[in-house]
Amino acid sequence: MTIAGLIPPCTILPVTVNSNTCCKAPEWFMEYSDKELQKDVERIRQIGIIPTLLDVICQLTGMGFAAVARVTDSRWITCSVRDDIQFGLVPGSELRLETTICNDIRDSYSPVVIDHVSESTLFRNHPTPLMYGFQSYISFPIILKTGEFFGTLCAIDPQPRNVENPAIMGMFSAFSDLISFHLQQVQMLEERDNAVKSLNRQLTGYVDEIRQYRHISSHTLQEPLRKLRVFSEMLLDALQVQQLDDAKLLAQRIQKGAMRFSGLIADLSDFANIEDEHTVFKVVDLEYINNVVAAKLRSALDAKDATVTIGPIPKVKAIPEQMEQLFFQLFDNAIKFAKPDVPLCIQVTSEDYISEANAALLPAKNYIRIMFSDNGIGIEPSQLDTIFDVFSKLPTEIFLEGSGIGLSISRKIIRNHSGLITIQSEPGIGTTVSMILPTD
Repeated sequence: MTIAGLIPPCTILPVTVNSNTCCKAPEWFMEYSDKELQKDVERIRQIGIIPTLLDVICQLTGMGFAAVARVTDSRWITCSVRDDIQFGLVPGSELRLETTICNDIRDSYSPVVIDHVSESTLFRNHPTPLMYGFQSYISFPIILKTGEFFGTLCAIDPQPRNVENPAIMGMFSAFSDLISFHLQQVQMLEERDNAVKSLNRQLTGYVDEIRQYRHISSHTLQEPLRKLRVFSEMLLDALQVQQLDDAKLLAQRIQKGAMRFSGLIADLSDFANIEDEHTVFKVVDLEYINNVVAAKLRSALDAKDATVTIGPIPKVKAIPEQMEQLFFQLFDNAIKFAKPDVPLCIQVTSEDYISEANAALLPAKNYIRIMFSDNGIGIEPSQLDTIFDVFSKLPTEIFLEGSGIGLSISRKIIRNHSGLITIQSEPGIGTTVSMILPTD
């Protein structure tokens, strides 16, 4: 028997001893659900050469079970398996880490090789071979090129096997390095794909903003400028004929128009300055952010006799200031477009979201969907296509307050966070704004 590095025996647990002629995983082996670990299993699955490596290991060593396992500081998960002895594990199965030897290997970064457990002074009473019923064991660490411990390449058998020899150990070392190399390639491909998707998303956002800026310069800003020119000409005419009352009224209109034009420029400047560069992403408690915004708008909410229900919402990695600005705009819109004489009802809820359901999202991230719903006047279906455009307003004379930039700011903030935003609405029923955001 050869052990590279001293492996201290684990605390012996009460177990049922299996026969030396049969290996068997216990009845309580677990299935895991952690998304990150699921992705690790999927990365191993993408490496097409691994089943061949496990076949070669079993053929050359005579061992009946070989596997690649993902090992963390608290988890042991099977990623790929060859099982000729009906040990009972499949890709995605989990064993309790404390019942394996791999935890010691993770700590030492050193392999463990055992020809014959019963003849080993160190392992004959070790709880792991007693529990699982194996007599031969070999496990090599898989170390990523970053130096991080990924897991192990291991094999077991209920019979003693001659694995303590340079050829077998050299093969395991080479195969472990090969798996590490392929994992690095898979990660590089994921990063490349994510970078391409991120650039495409940014390009789509830039193209859309350019379209909006062109419309703003050729239409939105031209209308108040035209009025200012018309009123200025009328003011000059009124002053020439000494119509002072008319001149005063025209001057007031010019002042009002200038203030509106100044407000449009200020809103446009605010929109342009919402960028994701030179900003710091932090862990943000969105439930707390929503409560802060609701408190700031308490008087306006009370005026609408509003009921606000928030959460639970998980924390995300985001730009805190932009998250507060995002939900301020949503609360402000809900208040602004509440039904007259009907108590306002606002609900903010969340749920997990599977990124694979939308090709525009990065598959390597975890996402949540946040729903911001109200029982306001709603939006006509014909307006939904342009509702996120800068200075887009509902076609009604009743609601004149604001410039129509709130949802535009909301979408830009969501884009800055590599997310998606959509809106569903029914006139007279209410509106739900759905935001998909990465949590990491």
